[in-house]
Amino acid sequence: MNRHHDMRFGAEYRGDGSVRFRLWAPTAHRVDLCLDHSPKPLALNPREEGWFELVTDAAKVGTRYKFQIDGGQEVPDPASRFQPEDVHGPSEVIASRNFNWKDDTWRGRPWHQAVIYELHVGTFTPAGTFSALKDRLDYLVELGITAIELMPLSDFPGRRNWGYDGVLPFAPDSVYGRPEDLKELIQSAHARGLMVFLDVVYNHFGPEGNYLGLYSPQFLTTRHKTPWGNAINFDGTQSRVVRDFFIDNALYWLKEYHFDGLRLDAVHSIVDDSTPHILDELAHAVRKGVDPERHVHLILENERNQSAYLRRDAQCRVREYDAQWNDDIHHALHVLTTGERDGYYSDYSSHPLDQLGRCLVSGFAYQGDISLYGDGQIRGEPTDGLPLTAFISFLQNHDQIGNRAFGERITTISEPRAIRAATELLLIAPSVPLLFMGEEFGTQTPFLFFCNFEKDLAQTVSAGRRNEFARFTRFNDPATRAGIPDPNADSTFESSRIDWQELDDLQHQEWLRLHRELLQIRSQYIWPLTANSCAVTANYVVLKETGLKVDWKFSSNSQLTLLANLGAASLSGLAPPSAPMIFASDQKTREALKQSTLPPWSLSWFLRV
Repeated sequence: MNRHHDMRFGAEYRGDGSVRFRLWAPTAHRVDLCLDHSPKPLALNPREEGWFELVTDAAKVGTRYKFQIDGGQEVPDPASRFQPEDVHGPSEVIASRNFNWKDDTWRGRPWHQAVIYELHVGTFTPAGTFSALKDRLDYLVELGITAIELMPLSDFPGRRNWGYDGVLPFAPDSVYGRPEDLKELIQSAHARGLMVFLDVVYNHFGPEGNYLGLYSPQFLTTRHKTPWGNAINFDGTQSRVVRDFFIDNALYWLKEYHFDGLRLDAVHSIVDDSTPHILDELAHAVRKGVDPERHVHLILENERNQSAYLRRDAQCRVREYDAQWNDDIHHALHVLTTGERDGYYSDYSSHPLDQLGRCLVSGFAYQGDISLYGDGQIRGEPTDGLPLTAFISFLQNHDQIGNRAFGERITTISEPRAIRAATELLLIAPSVPLLFMGEEFGTQTPFLFFCNFEKDLAQTVSAGRRNEFARFTRFNDPATRAGIPDPNADSTFESSRIDWQELDDLQHQEWLRLHRELLQIRSQYIWPLTANSCAVTANYVVLKETGLKVDWKFSSNSQLTLLANLGAASLSGLAPPSAPMIFASDQKTREALKQSTLPPWSLSWFLRV
């Protein structure tokens, strides 16, 4: 079968062999189509409300083209489906219907079964391509992963980038392969029972290669600001087309590429004062526009902890968004395992164990509480009535590693037994877990911030990267900041590639074995508990200074209990439940519990069904 998403934007290859070209250029007087094999441009016909359109048989599948604005600047198609020569080059006509999909029986997986593995295509394998990633799918299945989450793929400038500087959101970057390579990867994942999610960026365009200002400056607005400059115009004059552009993008990835879900980056930086908010409209369009027989999942990154987006209906069905990345649980665990308390960790420096307990039983630690790091602002909304699967827990992700000056993994800044205990907690707890590539075998490979901008911008970005750490005591000295890796250097990118040879080492093999064991326990014991549970009765108790006891009671009358000692000294005087133990950190922990004691950095899980 074939899949195609009809769009108002860009180049659409038609069944009769012709191609329809459309561009929204409200400030242009004339738009011409420049084809790679034709010396003479073809004029697009002006339409209402700033649209230009042409249907022609002069273009075929594979034809490369640009739009010429008012007889001057030639620009790529902002809705290009592929950019074989990068963001400044021509776009290519793609016949999406020509790919022969063979996964027509795939309906995805229910959300409670999600075990997410976030990865960067360019650094996950030595080759850094879609095809090379496909060869690693069996490894992920054996690990116990059920969903891979790809960092953004939208075409970015240069040969390397995290993906958050994309400027052509419909075109998977050519450095990773062609569109059909990405489709083959997704199809192969589905054949193995793996969901595939895509990280999308709807809060800004990257700083290089965005030509929209030449012919449709209405895409941005000066009324709102973001960390990257003027905001995308979701609520001003002529914003209807802008909103449609991004809604179409979401539907395009889900329908034409058969992705199983999207993770929307930093939605707290999307400014929209209109009703409905773009996040509401986009979610409703997805729920209406995608086959209801499919499991399609929408994930948010949202510093504001706005639980309203995560609400369920009376039958506990998702209304808009399935889940949100839970920074709160990461920050609390990071403070407990590393002792770091500067920057945003300061909000978790006084009572991290208490905040961890709150995350485990009700999702967010901040649910309308004052954030001192946020200048005394109220952060978060109550989570009453939400299932714990509405929160995604992690110990590492691309941000929490890559936004460190030297991209250090947590395994290099904390002792192994602390990281092990945190892992044993997160991978069994009811909330959906996420691993970052290589975490499962305790890789020492850093994940640095890298990019490949043109010369002047590259220098600005490099200087800005180093200066942003000036507020940290460690980097007060300019000479020290000069040692921070240059984001544009080849070596910065190369050092961020996963070193798979580490798996030859017994210590890394042991980390991998542990992750496989924990995820097997999750699938065997936790999935049945969370399959039909919406609001769960749960409570926690902090025991002395380092102990934590958590109880979850599910609708099936099953009870899950965690006993944990997240400190460097033994914890005595515990009262283990009478329920069967389904996991303990080691045999020493099992024996100690008989004496009502937990060794340092150890835990045990109990389940009564």
